[in-house]
Amino acid sequence: MTEPVPNTLISASQLCLHLGGRAVLDHVDVRVSAGEIVTLVGPNGSGKTSLLRVLLGLQPADSGSIQRRLGLRVGYMPQRLQVDTVLPLTVKRFLLLAGQISGNELQVACQRSGIEKLLQKPLQGISGGELQRVLLARTLLRKPDLLVLDEPAQGVDINGQQQLYQLIAEIRTELGCGVLMVSHDLHLVMAATDHVLCLNTHICCTGHPEAVSRHPEYLKLFGGALEGMAVYTHHHDHSHDLHGDVVQDNHHNCGHDHDHG
Repeated sequence: MTEPVPNTLISASQLCLHLGGRAVLDHVDVRVSAGEIVTLVGPNGSGKTSLLRVLLGLQPADSGSIQRRLGLRVGYMPQRLQVDTVLPLTVKRFLLLAGQISGNELQVACQRSGIEKLLQKPLQGISGGELQRVLLARTLLRKPDLLVLDEPAQGVDINGQQQLYQLIAEIRTELGCGVLMVSHDLHLVMAATDHVLCLNTHICCTGHPEAVSRHPEYLKLFGGALEGMAVYTHHHDHSHDLHGDVVQDNHHNCGHDHDHG
């Protein structure tokens, strides 16, 4: 990570963090480029959310370095949103709280997230999957170069999870943005990511989803959770250029083996 990589949005080297006298991050390296989806996986307490907070500048690291592309715009989708049940807040009003937004910008973000029909509904009255799409739309209103998503499919049923991950991949392709996300949904998220970092305070293994899913350290951490799951193989006949645009390639057909319940 010492040499600059073209189109890098954000990179970090040798990040260390202690909280409450416990090592949370131990010499962690990470990099996200434009048009790339990078997913952090790991058990509870492995430092995933702490790593996001350090990268976003919300938590200072004890040591290490972070480089961000000049003028980088980041859209952050938090792990959860608590809404007062008696607060009279429609989806549209919630989105407009993001700042000065034109009607066209709102329309585009809602279309991309598939929530046009939810705008007049109370925020408290929509489903978990719909709420995640609303949060994604609010993130897109920032016109981000980098999407940072902490457990974006939390509280969503398995069909909704698959659709949400597909939507995130489509947004990446359309906007050419980078995506860094945390997920526990190993059996689905692997089909919608380009690069995986398996974190357990330190980086246990990293690489393309197929390689990581077979790595001994990954199997050591998640072997029990993977038992009884069939293998889901994801094939795609295209690749992406540096801007995230789809490049058709009949010779490129990479099968990613994923855990699918």
